[in-house]
Amino acid sequence: MRVCFFNRSYWPDQAATGQLLTELAQDLVRDYGCSVSVVAGPALHACERSTISLWPVTREEHQGVRILRANGTRLPRRKFVGRAANYLTYFASAFAATLQIGPQDVVVSLTDPPILGIAALSAARRAGARFVFLCEDIFPEVASLLEDFHNTTVNRTLDRINKHLVREADAIVALGDRMKRRLVEEKGAPAGRVHVIHNWADCQAIEPGSKDNAFSRAHGLHDKFVIMHSGNVGLSQNLDLLIEAAARLKSRDRLVIAIVGDGARRGPLQEMAARRGLTNVRFFPYQPKELLHESFATADAFVVSLKPGLEGYIVPSKLYGILAAGRPFVAAVDPSCEAATIATSEACGIVAPPGDLDALVGAMATLCDNPARARQMGENARRASWRYDRRAAVRAYHDLFAGLSRPTTASTAA
Repeated sequence: MRVCFFNRSYWPDQAATGQLLTELAQDLVRDYGCSVSVVAGPALHACERSTISLWPVTREEHQGVRILRANGTRLPRRKFVGRAANYLTYFASAFAATLQIGPQDVVVSLTDPPILGIAALSAARRAGARFVFLCEDIFPEVASLLEDFHNTTVNRTLDRINKHLVREADAIVALGDRMKRRLVEEKGAPAGRVHVIHNWADCQAIEPGSKDNAFSRAHGLHDKFVIMHSGNVGLSQNLDLLIEAAARLKSRDRLVIAIVGDGARRGPLQEMAARRGLTNVRFFPYQPKELLHESFATADAFVVSLKPGLEGYIVPSKLYGILAAGRPFVAAVDPSCEAATIATSEACGIVAPPGDLDALVGAMATLCDNPARARQMGENARRASWRYDRRAAVRAYHDLFAGLSRPTTASTAA
């Protein structure tokens, strides 16, 4: 089976979407013998200066996956102009790459950037392949997070593109039940074509580990109760509230809030904590994948947060690593969000409505003050994690693609 993915982020990028796609592509090759291509952008995290490639498309191969790098600008992404230039030049090069992907059975578009599906749909129709729209995010609603750019015309265009893609897709993948409802009720997606496949964690690579490890010792956290936010420190989470919670909880000497990762909000959050003289908030850089188990094991609990109104438009992928690590979590999200429903149904977390500082502080204090309850929640989380294991998710994608690419009875008879 020949499968081609379109997404700007891919190996060796550190973005969660790129890492998940890398695992999916490599596993389809290794475990199912698929021929997989990825039309990806330049590896932005490895670039120290702004450049433009002389060639619109270059070729690589990694772990059996053919990579077509749709090159473009590599401008700093802190400002809208840089992000827009990177997206548009990648999109233009991705269109050029559609002429080089060769015959395919299935073409899959993710949503980075949100207009990318147009190029992927064009490639699928030209190749006679089935088109799958994999909704990592739903636009234009997610675009509202761009604090430095709001444009009604652009958002209206993104909405039309999104609705067109869900109408034309042979199959649509939603990352959860709430996202599926959003797609069907708000975007007009045919319910029968929407398949729920959750993001995942590798439950063999991420396991419950000892809190007393090299990472916790190096940073003096082995004897603290650590509540951790790990991953993108971005605009979709309401992490300012986490700093407010730290101020309320500073009388608990053992409690430390650790923010691990980078993103648009990291600098402002560090300034907020410094202005308030908060010594119970610690910031750490992204941890390499091979050391992630130690940073996860350092945490006694996690926080999964999402701004009000974003539930179903975004699904926090960090949740599944937390489950695999066997740690409880505070779901600072709307009750309809996947993180909240899993916390409740699996008894592995505490739900605190988004924006509710009192509820967030209460949930964090409960976990800190009741270690036996926190441990039991962590055990429940580990048991639940196997439902969202990497192997199960890859199998679900393979079966979906195989079902789409298999000739129908009518076409076989013809």
